[in-house]
Parts: sequence; structure tokens; C-alpha cells
Amino acid sequence: MANIIDGKAIAAKIRGEIAVEVNRLEAKGIKPGLAVVLVGEDPASKVYVSMKEKACQDVGIFSDEHKLPATTSEKELLDLIDRLNKDERIHGILVQLPLPKHIDTEKVLDAISPFKDVDGFHPYNVGRLVVGKPVFQPCTPYGVMVMLKEAGVELAGKEVVVVGRSNIVGKPVAFMCLQQNATVTLCHSRTKNLAEKVGMADVVIAAVGQPEMIKGAWIKPGAVVIDVGVNRVGEKKLVGDVEYAAASERASAITPVPGGVGPMTITMLLYNTVESAKRGA
Repeated sequence: MANIIDGKAIAAKIRGEIAVEVNRLEAKGIKPGLAVVLVGEDPASKVYVSMKEKACQDVGIFSDEHKLPATTSEKELLDLIDRLNKDERIHGILVQLPLPKHIDTEKVLDAISPFKDVDGFHPYNVGRLVVGKPVFQPCTPYGVMVMLKEAGVELAGKEVVVVGRSNIVGKPVAFMCLQQNATVTLCHSRTKNLAEKVGMADVVIAAVGQPEMIKGAWIKPGAVVIDVGVNRVGEKKLVGDVEYAAASERASAITPVPGGVGPMTITMLLYNTVESAKRGA
């Protein structure tokens, strides 16, 4: 059976370190601040935003909440972001996605200052990531990399297969692994011979968004499996992108769903916010 890479435990450890750093900054008169903007009433977004606000409180970060109605115009939202860009109390700005359809998401994300873009989605930060000089690394891929490090997984010289090509997870985590001297194959839902490609991997990072698409039988014995997917099956059951039970029989280490990558995403958001505050010190 595979060892479990416990995202909750790793996240708790890092949040403890973040709280210490926040206290150190406060002693210098600096209070890290994160602005969270929610437009509309999307139920999942409301849950995520409340989790982020609680996480800020737990580590001592100032959380500046902006909950706007779904009728908010694009100009009103852009004006708010402009004010937050100029607000010296704010070190990070997060606009919760998805936005209402009448608002251009790309225009909104581009309006956030790259130096307050703690989500790591701004083209400036994406470009810096590609050349290996990121200002902010996107939170979920960053969390994956921290989990691999905490689990003692050395990537140099390893075959890493990433399944999923999104701008939020798949592409950035592939570049991060390259920077750790791994040999990376980036696959997706239309990749031919996907089972064969997964089967050659020393490390599998699944972020395709399809429940249990990666079969346990595909996993190379002894491989490490990082499952980023969170898929609802039925009313209550959550499963990842990997067939967990079968994969656990073959992998040397694996992340559970839930309790794996999920807790790391908000943790790295907090980390980026504190790093931003330190740069402004």
C-alpha cells in the first residue's frame, strides 16, 4: 500500500510558519493584507471565499472583503481593483472566479498589479514562471511542489507525467517540474495512448477534471501520484482524477481526495501574501 501524502498535515505545518512570520512583520509595523473580491452568489465561490477569510484570520493576515452583487458592472469592478492596487494596506488581491458572464475575466485579471497578483495568474507572472524567475507562483501548482518536497520526492532526472493542460494547474506545474530538472510529458484528455504514457511515469500529476479517469492499473509500481482533481459523484461523494483504491496498491505514495492538494492551495495563497508584504517592507 502507498504512503499517504497528507495535505492537511503539511498545510498545518506551513500555516504555523506563516503565523510566526506574520508576527515578526507586525513587530516591524507591517500587517500583511489580502483583498478578496467576490462578485455574485455562486455557492461554491462563497464557500471558498469564507474558507480563505477564516484562513487569513487564523494566521493573522488582514482580510479585506468585497462582496459585490452579480449586477456589478465591469467598470465598477475595474475601478475597485484600481483602488486596491493603490492601497498600501493591501499586499495581495484575489478576485474569485468565475465572474458573471457580462464581465471580461481576462481584462479583470490583467488589471491586478503583477506585484499584488498572489494567485499568480497575471501574464507578467506567467511569463516570469516560464523563464524560471517568478514573482508569484500559482497557488495550486506551488502547493503540489511543496508536497513533493515535504514527501522527500526528488524530481531531478525523474519522468513526470502531467495529465491536464489548464493555465491554472497543468501548464504551470509542468514548468515547475522542468525547473527541478525532471523530464516532463504534458498530456490531456485527447492524448493518444494515455495509459502507456502514464505507465512510464515516476511521478503522475493528475489535473484533468474527470472523475477517476486515470486508472490504477496504469500506474507504474513505485510511482508517486499527486491527484489535483476534486469531482463530485452523486450528492456527497468526492473523488479525484485517479482511481484511488487501485492506484494505492501500486504507487509508493499518493495524495487522497479530499485532504490532499486542496488544503495546500489556500496555504500557498497566504504564503504569497506574506511574501508580498516582505517585499514591500
